[in-house]
Amino acid sequence: MNVLTSTDATTQTVSDNALELTGMTKKFGALAALTDINIAVQPGERRAILGSNGAGKTTLFNCITGDFPPTSGTIKLFGEDVTNFPPQERIRRGLRRTYQISLLFAGLSVFDNIYLACRGVSRGRFSFQRPSANDALMASAEELIRVVHLEDVRDTIVAELSYGQQRQLEIAMAFSGAPRFILFDEPAAGLSPTERSELVEILTGLPAHMGFIIIEHDMDVALRVAQSVTMMHNGRIFKEGSPEEIENDPEVQALYLGDDHE
Repeated sequence: MNVLTSTDATTQTVSDNALELTGMTKKFGALAALTDINIAVQPGERRAILGSNGAGKTTLFNCITGDFPPTSGTIKLFGEDVTNFPPQERIRRGLRRTYQISLLFAGLSVFDNIYLACRGVSRGRFSFQRPSANDALMASAEELIRVVHLEDVRDTIVAELSYGQQRQLEIAMAFSGAPRFILFDEPAAGLSPTERSELVEILTGLPAHMGFIIIEHDMDVALRVAQSVTMMHNGRIFKEGSPEEIENDPEVQALYLGDDHE
């Protein structure tokens, strides 16, 4: 069984879009962090959201996941309005997210972290029974270790991993429970060139049905893994287009890439 393929009946809603934001605005008092955001991402689409610090990217993710309620506007996942749903209900519908700061159990092994992630989104997560040798969740954890290329450190304590390996582990945990759509929050931050190439390989190797949005400051990584790009500036959408269109746009180059970009 492919652990990245969902069979949960709650995720079988049919829709033209995997994620649809309509008129989404988020204010903190008098400060408008997001203003009238309209984004539609199709099933299986890989979208990059780029912009300088303060552009509103992470606030956008927090609204999508339910960590922040939008001040106005709607959020739909696979055709279902989830604007007022708590985060756990969005997770049940196939939404996952990684964070800029890794949220891992440093004293446990790689396998244990992934197993707990799989257990946490399973129907039997509250069971006190010790897993058997043929437990399906243990098999799922083993496959996710393979997907993110961590076989060599399967039994290593997380605190002993390199930073890049910890980021790979966090991605594996986001894959738990056969997600339908994933939000990657700067997964390449702090990685070496070799680790970034590994990240690109992992993201481009995902099943075709699994869409994602990636927030990333590394333009090379973002443009290599994305099919479409949304540029944000001051809480608004500034430009949208293909990676080639965004990379070659004079206004984008002037605002974000600098004069030395080629």
